Amino acid sequence: MKKTFILVHGAWHGGWCWAGVADYLGGFGHRTVSPTMPGHAPGEKRSGIGLADYVTALIDAIDREAGSLVLVGHSSGGFLIQCAAAKRPDRVSHLVFVNAFILDHGKSQFDMIPKPVSEGMTAAAGASDDNTIPVMADFIRTTLMSGDSREDQDRLIGRLVPQPLTLFNTPMELAGFDPGRFALSLVHCTKDRSLPPGAYTDMAAGIGCTSRVDLDLDHEGLFTHPGQVGEGILAAVAGAQTPDNPHHTE
Repeated sequence: MKKTFILVHGAWHGGWCWAGVADYLGGFGHRTVSPTMPGHAPGEKRSGIGLADYVTALIDAIDREAGSLVLVGHSSGGFLIQCAAAKRPDRVSHLVFVNAFILDHGKSQFDMIPKPVSEGMTAAAGASDDNTIPVMADFIRTTLMSGDSREDQDRLIGRLVPQPLTLFNTPMELAGFDPGRFALSLVHCTKDRSLPPGAYTDMAAGIGCTSRVDLDLDHEGLFTHPGQVGEGILAAVAGAQTPDNPHHTE
């Protein structure tokens, strides 16, 4: 059965980071949409952008599509697809988290990372003229892409943009998010060092993900090895139990 996937990027990125994954999914006849969030296009104004702007942009992408949708979130895109699913539960059939943050109501991404890291990012944003965190090349090379070539690191870093701080420090409004309404899957890149071991799998288990696919990749696997990530997404979707029938997979 052909599906429509909305692929949601995380911090510093844009919809372009899903291009290879979208090509892979499209090769199987699936439709893909990879929106770029507000403030994430090169040269775009970033001052004043808040979490609500991200959620509105994602809701608009959902409303432009027909039928039931699969939302795929990478990194900070994880809680964005939670927010969107809470507002459009009848339009979404499946949530797929690709090493993504999954948050509880009232929590922010900064609640999930070490305090010295969040304090450093806050200070960096305070030193900017638009409350954004600059692209941190050393962090990307040593933590997000430690197993990748210098060439691949440079390719990614060259496309990233400063990140509005509000994506990280705004508490989530998720009172309406009911994970039992959706099929839930995790694509787990096992070489990821952005969080302590087990953090992404624990977040996914906490909301009842019923399928998990492990990939021998790091945090930016969707950019460096998109075919593997695309294959993982399809396998995770195929292996998930649906809310209507816990013994049936899609």
